[in-house]
Amino acid sequence: MAKRKIIIDCDPGQDDAINLLLAFAATDELDILGVTTVAGNVPLELTERNARLICDIAGRDDVCVYAGCSRPMVRALITAEKVHGTTGIDGIEITPPSRPLESRHAVDFIINSTLNAIDGPVTLVPTGPLSNIAIAIVKEPSILDNVDQIVLMGGAMREGGNYSPSAEFNMLVDPHAAHVVFECGRPIVVFGLDVTHQLLATRERIERIRALSTRAATATAGMLDFFNRHDTEKYKSGGAPLHDPCTVAYLLKPDLFECKDCNISVEIHSELTIGHTAVDFWGVTGKDSNAMWAYDVDADGFYDLLVEYLGRY
Repeated sequence: MAKRKIIIDCDPGQDDAINLLLAFAATDELDILGVTTVAGNVPLELTERNARLICDIAGRDDVCVYAGCSRPMVRALITAEKVHGTTGIDGIEITPPSRPLESRHAVDFIINSTLNAIDGPVTLVPTGPLSNIAIAIVKEPSILDNVDQIVLMGGAMREGGNYSPSAEFNMLVDPHAAHVVFECGRPIVVFGLDVTHQLLATRERIERIRALSTRAATATAGMLDFFNRHDTEKYKSGGAPLHDPCTVAYLLKPDLFECKDCNISVEIHSELTIGHTAVDFWGVTGKDSNAMWAYDVDADGFYDLLVEYLGRY
């Protein structure tokens, strides 16, 4: 079976970093054309450094990292150091990455790599604000002809919001970019808080990862240790939700998730609810579906997959 060609667009963030480690281990299944970064959890100069550091931890010196948008399309940047720490990936030792940052802008890389992909289309995997993806679509709409799917983390329905009462963080940071993406006409699979809040990084699950004793597993456990300190207090839960790795887990084992075709719109006008994802789960609007919304997950199976792939290092 041919490998699926993907571009991972991210804002590391501990959960983005763990998603990268999961993807980097899937050498038989995924052909990673590149990693692009965007401002989000922390500013751009940290997200691009963090992505390169994760490449080092994974031993993937063949993966190139491209820096993209340093701010949202319209609004001022919001960051989330209170969740992720000042580095974005607190919980591991921060060292200068060995691999240099590529000189090409991430948006241009996305456009060129998608237009010039051979042997099939490209899957875009965004796990941060959608600024890079949206601007690539606006700048060169013809890339959509060679996009197989957009598999993204963002949004919420029954879970409301995690950074405002109405909005999940990625959607809140750049709602206008999210609006562009959801209106693009390509197949979209969405992993929002409704499903990610089922994936708690409990102490037992973290220790299971730590017991693998590889550099990647130790880094994952360390990042989860830090990540847990904020969300366990916030949600009064037994562990922090692990958001972004849903995307790559779905590419590797889609049967882990229950999804439903829905129409999803993103609020861009109201300051009270900006970034809200209006998920028409029951088809009450009569609008055509534009995405698959993930609403349930086999949590134990998800962590089995994560342990299996981290065990490949």
